[in-house]
Amino acid sequence: MTTKETFNPNKTARVAGCLYLMLFPLGIFGIIYVPSSLIVLGDAATTASNIMANELLYRLSIVTALTLQIVYIFLALALYKLLNPVDKNNAVLMVILVLVAAPIAMLNELNHVAVLLVLSGSDFLTTFSLDQVQASVPLFLNLHEHGVFIAQIFWGLWLFPMGYLIFKSNFLPLALGILMIIGGFGYLVDSFVYFIFPDFDVTFSEFTFLGELLFPLWLMFKGVNHEQWEKYALKSTLI
Repeated sequence: MTTKETFNPNKTARVAGCLYLMLFPLGIFGIIYVPSSLIVLGDAATTASNIMANELLYRLSIVTALTLQIVYIFLALALYKLLNPVDKNNAVLMVILVLVAAPIAMLNELNHVAVLLVLSGSDFLTTFSLDQVQASVPLFLNLHEHGVFIAQIFWGLWLFPMGYLIFKSNFLPLALGILMIIGGFGYLVDSFVYFIFPDFDVTFSEFTFLGELLFPLWLMFKGVNHEQWEKYALKSTLI
């Protein structure tokens, strides 16, 4: 039985491309749009009021952020199946980095849950005044922002083995591999700049994410060079 009969790389490529593209709307809604629409910097009372007035929207952002991480894990597994014939060690490293990033990001959502608990008027908060309760909201929101940048370190790191695998393969354009590695540097620079120079407003990943957009589109609409993929798959079975 040949690899062609047991595994269709282009089908897996389309699945991976679809999963990758799903990260964009999930991330924009859960991590960017909702927080930016509800949080008013320097105004804890207004922020608290916005969250409680739009509680369902806020809860949906939490669920969306969690869903994103689940999709992220399945994406890594799909890409592993597609890319591991090129270099199994780097393919494993790619998955490991995702499996580190996803739990960090999911646990970080507890900071958003904490905001809801604080604003719900739970019995254990009766000894605090309204101003004190509202003042604690920015703390949890800031912790969440810090958590995002910690997870982002691994969002950048996983692009290095993936970019290497794409670059080394003969069944995907090497330019996409280069762009993915550049994207990885963008995430890493943003994370470390955030912690070292917190007042620095430039976000480098806004200019380096092109590969993360082009790669899934290529997977969905062009797929892989099946003949070249077969050569790698056959070689990997002989090693």
